[in-house]
Amino acid sequence: MEKDIGIEVYLTKEEGIKGKIKENPEDFFVEELPVYPKPAKGKHVVVRIKSKNWETNKLIEQLAKAIKISPKAIGYAGIKDKRAVTVQIMTIASPMHKILNASIRDVEIEPLYVTNKPIMHGMLIGNKFRIWIRNVENPFQFYKILKEIDGHKGFPNFFGVQRFGIARPITHLVGKYLIENNVEKAVMTYIAEPFEGEDEESYKARKFLKESRDFEEALKIYPKKLEFERRIIEYLAKNPGEWENAIKTLPSNLIRIFIHAYQSYIFNRILSARIKKSLPINEAILGDIVKKELNSSEGVYVNEKNIARINKGIKKGKCFPTGAIIGYESKIAEGEMGEIEARILEEEGIEPSKFKMPYMPWLASPGMRRSLFVPLKKITWKKEGNSIFMQFFLPKGCYATSLLREFMKADIYSY
Repeated sequence: MEKDIGIEVYLTKEEGIKGKIKENPEDFFVEELPVYPKPAKGKHVVVRIKSKNWETNKLIEQLAKAIKISPKAIGYAGIKDKRAVTVQIMTIASPMHKILNASIRDVEIEPLYVTNKPIMHGMLIGNKFRIWIRNVENPFQFYKILKEIDGHKGFPNFFGVQRFGIARPITHLVGKYLIENNVEKAVMTYIAEPFEGEDEESYKARKFLKESRDFEEALKIYPKKLEFERRIIEYLAKNPGEWENAIKTLPSNLIRIFIHAYQSYIFNRILSARIKKSLPINEAILGDIVKKELNSSEGVYVNEKNIARINKGIKKGKCFPTGAIIGYESKIAEGEMGEIEARILEEEGIEPSKFKMPYMPWLASPGMRRSLFVPLKKITWKKEGNSIFMQFFLPKGCYATSLLREFMKADIYSY
């Protein structure tokens, strides 16, 4: 199943510990380390929000309803998954008394101070994680794998399974169809592609709609929890064939996630291919593009003259070899890495220029370069029965599940 999201290989060779995460939301605790806006006179209230079992997009919509404001009045730094306990810093453009009066199930809202600028996406240093892996089969393998990861000074910077949907890994497919301007197929894939592994009620509803394309009837049987899908179905029941307007009923940041998911899928394929060819991910080779930050649009090509100096910098954690996040301004590597990137783009049938998306220009994406590996500086852990507890920090944009899969080597539904 991981091949469906472009992840085809492990960096570590040791046998995995197996097990499962997120048996309970409390087993997966993540706390943002944000870039705080400065206190100042203004309309934005900085709040600390602790939530359990809330995906960020739905949480923001519910916050907006409770406070009676537009979702656009809520600023946040990063998206968090549903089955977890999360602590996030947000800004809310609303009078303080309305925020204090808001009440949402499993959500604690703590106002901190007032500022004049909202928190924007990406205003984040990273995230602290506290995670339990339950039902571990081979707990004594953990230390062996940890030694391997220490030897590599980190782990592959794959986009994790949450980027694509664990029960239904389709967000990247929706993105690909949007890039190809096949909006009808994008919409139907999102709302009506059934997947083995999701709950039976949702599976049957999607199967019915896929086969019948009867939106009015589908609305009667779609579970209430599929709120975003129901929103699209309701629109299409009233406005048949208006596919673009239908998808625009979703939050704009969610639609962008479809595009980003397809870019993530391509990156995962590129990184998988590099590891398969036994090329290093924590060391530069000729033709690589190396940059000073984990995620950046700027980079330097590696050649015979600078390779020794660059690899010294990589060892010190001052720069990183990268893979392409394809967009309309993408730089492609040279040498062996360039061959990998060009081949995968050819196999996908995608030209970088397609990411300009002239028919939906607000979704255009210039692309960037992303580090191939994540440095892991400190990790604490303990064994308790057949469970293992882990605590660590990751820079923004890096996925805990991409580290956990190196330890667990379990099926996709275990994450």
